[in-house]
Amino acid sequence: MLSDAGIDRVYLACGATDLRKSIDGLAALVKEGFALDPFAPCLFVFCNRQRDKLKILRWDHNGFWLYYRRLERGK
Repeated sequence: MLSDAGIDRVYLACGATDLRKSIDGLAALVKEGFALDPFAPCLFVFCNRQRDKLKILRWDHNGFWLYYRRLERGK
């Protein structure tokens, strides 16, 4: 499924991330904090301290996608 979408890798950020960050803040974190290219065909996954919310950053042709997921039960 990920190969059909053109995704090469999935990177999970260890530890908690401030999910108040938007696309620009998360892209800067990928570039400066992790020394990775935010425009690469990859998914960058971030979670909050309680691990019940996720944000996924993805570059697609001419813009970023920012997926947000709130987990209702469990982590």
